[in-house]
Amino acid sequence: MNPRPPKPRRTGTTEIRGPYYTPLGTRYLTDLFETAGAYVDSFKFGGGSFAIMPAPAVKAIIDLCHQNDVSVSTGGFIEYVLTQGPQAVERYLERCKELGFDTVEISAGFITIPPAGTLKLIDQVHAAGMKAKVEVGIQFGAGGASSEEALRSQGTRDVASVVAQAKRFVQEGGADAVMLESEGITESVAREHWRSDVPGKFADALGLEILMFEAADPDVFSWYVHTFGPEVNLFVDHSQIVQLECLRAGIWGTSATWGRIISY
Repeated sequence: MNPRPPKPRRTGTTEIRGPYYTPLGTRYLTDLFETAGAYVDSFKFGGGSFAIMPAPAVKAIIDLCHQNDVSVSTGGFIEYVLTQGPQAVERYLERCKELGFDTVEISAGFITIPPAGTLKLIDQVHAAGMKAKVEVGIQFGAGGASSEEALRSQGTRDVASVVAQAKRFVQEGGADAVMLESEGITESVAREHWRSDVPGKFADALGLEILMFEAADPDVFSWYVHTFGPEVNLFVDHSQIVQLECLRAGIWGTSATWGRIISY
């Protein structure tokens, strides 16, 4: 099998989605970590799910992740908090630190915020003692359950300008990671219309080590591994961790990847 570097690692990382499309608690997560914990690098609460969960349950999940060398991310909930003003953002970051979150995701799929605002948020997250992962994308309205028609009506952003912003967030702001949203690239896009050029432009500009690609569909993460190799950083659903790791290891796959995923 392709060798996997031990945790903590910077490449070949896998972030899994926590409770959102399906509930997830410590009993399920214990089973997951006992069988595949070596392949999980980070855990992300989707869609503000932690906001409707009992605080002790959220803390228990975070603690369990830490016991298994898995970092924990907020997901993009800060978009909702930003609509309530700067004081709400400060309280949010304080509470995230209290609960034990390692990473705060800074996304703007539904709102418009100037780059200077994102740079300020990166500074605030770092000042609060957490890492900042900036989520960028070419599709306005990304990050939710919007229909394909609704997303298509919004159009897409200029790719070069989004790449330039992402570089600024890393070089000027010191962002710890950049997540590329899948909407407008592979999600809610017919296979023959995938914007397969876009991930390559981000990879060329930023390098694969700091990038993570959203790939919550087997066809999509197969394409990413086939294109960039097993050391690409991917975000998938928690139900897909075993399938993805078999692909990374080179022991299983589709007709397009069978026996072709090799580390050297």
